[in-house]
Amino acid sequence: MSPQKKGPGTAERIVHAALDLFSQKGYDGVSVKEIAAAVGIRDASLYKHFSSKQAIFDTIVSEMNNRLAAKTRELVLPDATTEDASSRYANLTLPDLTELSDRVFLFYLKDPFVSKYRRMLSLEQFHDSSLSDMYRQFFMEDAITYQTAVFKQLVAAGAFIPVDPKVIAVAFYAPIFFLLSRYDNRPDEEADALALLNRQIAEFYRIYREPMQKKPNPPARIRPGD
Repeated sequence: MSPQKKGPGTAERIVHAALDLFSQKGYDGVSVKEIAAAVGIRDASLYKHFSSKQAIFDTIVSEMNNRLAAKTRELVLPDATTEDASSRYANLTLPDLTELSDRVFLFYLKDPFVSKYRRMLSLEQFHDSSLSDMYRQFFMEDAITYQTAVFKQLVAAGAFIPVDPKVIAVAFYAPIFFLLSRYDNRPDEEADALALLNRQIAEFYRIYREPMQKKPNPPARIRPGD
């Protein structure tokens, strides 16, 4: 007889319930009492696991960072801001780049925790300047900083045309960011989102990828009598 799989503990259920509510109503629009009710416990019991609503929020942020780190390891994405990433990316074919882009896009679009985290910060950016800064840093600045470092290395390696790496980074990331916003909470349109994303990636690859240098034709052999 196989052992029964244990479900999530109370603290984990609190975190997920809070994130679900924050992504719908915003941080300020949710009380500790509401979070406790969503879990099926009294608010006094919630305080046995978290000292405050802020502590729950901090745990959500920590969990998001852990999930992002795990996905980075899964996809074998080197930190181009601290190491040379050209060996990972320089030889990517268009199908390779498309597959990698699709996996990252679907992670942000479909992962229940990640997508709710994005919605939560998207809502709160208009109400709390610190959360606006967090949203901007996480979903814009960090992405552009990383990709600029990647493309700088790829330009130096001769894999991409010699253009300002930040321009290349924005050209790559902007359609992804737009499509995440456009297709958020529309699971039935996932195929359309991927089809458009793939066309964008193909055009990006055509414009910025340095074409393989053609080998010169060998000199014609002179036949006796010519």
